[in-house]
Amino acid sequence: MNYEVRSNYLTMTKNKDKKQVEQPIENQVEKEIVETVNNSEAVNDGEATAAEEVAETDPLQAKVAELEARVAELEDLKLRQMAEFDNFRRRTNKEKLELMTTAGERIFKDMLPLVDDFERAKVAMEKTDDIEAVRQGIELIYSKFVGFLAANDVKAIDTTDADFNTDLHEAITTFAAGEDKKGKVIDCTQKGYTLGEKVIRFSKVVVGE
Repeated sequence: MNYEVRSNYLTMTKNKDKKQVEQPIENQVEKEIVETVNNSEAVNDGEATAAEEVAETDPLQAKVAELEARVAELEDLKLRQMAEFDNFRRRTNKEKLELMTTAGERIFKDMLPLVDDFERAKVAMEKTDDIEAVRQGIELIYSKFVGFLAANDVKAIDTTDADFNTDLHEAITTFAAGEDKKGKVIDCTQKGYTLGEKVIRFSKVVVGE
């Protein structure tokens, strides 16, 4: 009887010890399984985050590439426009020079008949004693020359009984000529001229005071 009790006790003890040994092992296995699952979820979360970052980066990179291409296009356009402007400037300067040369050529060409008239008048003065004929010849040349100036929009500034005007006149002196002549042009020692609306030479005048 005692033997059986003892045997049962030993069996129960062994089973208890076995359960005590197996329990930590099961707990450890369960813990490792949980950690494995958590790690797997963390990896999956990391991969998802990386995928989201890539998805967000791709449009940004595309926008940067688009802007870089636009900058390159604008730079090329700027260089072409600068080249076109430089060509335009050179062409304009050339045309202005040609215009000035052509205008000068025309004016000088129109003056040549006047030179011819002066040369003929000089020869006539040397061969004749007729002062009246010489005077008429000079007046004719003068009239042609005045007509030449008018044809080129060059006109004399009229100073007859004119008020002194600093935009047209240059006072070389003043003269006491009475109250009614104060500030008036009394005499003109050298005619002034305008080219269109521009004064190219001021009239030299004496002003009353």
